[in-house]
Amino acid sequence: MIQAIKIEEAKVLSHEKYLLRKIRYAYRDKSGKSAEQVREVYDRGDGAAILLYNKAAGTVILTRQFRLPTYLNGNVTGLMIEVCAGLLDRDRPEEAIRRETEEETGYRVGPVTKVYDIYTSPGVLTEIVHCFVAEYSADMKIGEGGGLEEEQEEIEVMEVAYERALQWVRAGEIRDAKTILLLQYMRVEGVM
Repeated sequence: MIQAIKIEEAKVLSHEKYLLRKIRYAYRDKSGKSAEQVREVYDRGDGAAILLYNKAAGTVILTRQFRLPTYLNGNVTGLMIEVCAGLLDRDRPEEAIRRETEEETGYRVGPVTKVYDIYTSPGVLTEIVHCFVAEYSADMKIGEGGGLEEEQEEIEVMEVAYERALQWVRAGEIRDAKTILLLQYMRVEGVM
């Protein structure tokens, strides 16, 4: 087991919008021998995600939007089906997810339930995503959603049958990790 981590050098490679650093660190390996490694670490802040569900109707709210990194890595259209999510922007996770829910989906939800925190890609990202679920109903809709124009968001809001969403996971149409985890959480916990 790695022990006694010491950061030797942290060099900023980019700080356009988020922070990309090259970190050189020393540590003692499991045999007690000194070792050193260099890694690039990307810090864009922490986020929050939420799966909105309507148990009576058997539906969930998902979003679809273009994601450049997936396009660059072989997703022909670049479109991703996801749960509502966003950065904390200095808010507490629950406050951030309520804000994002209204901006992206147009729903103002009641109680939200935090289900877990996840590291999305711990080999390179510092990001923790705080994951929530909440019930929704038609009377909670206060707007069209779709994201913020000033952030150039073009988000399609989708109300789909929960079972169809699970089929999309199996078919590879939903490939976003936080979305898959939250959809499966609902089944494992017997909520849907």
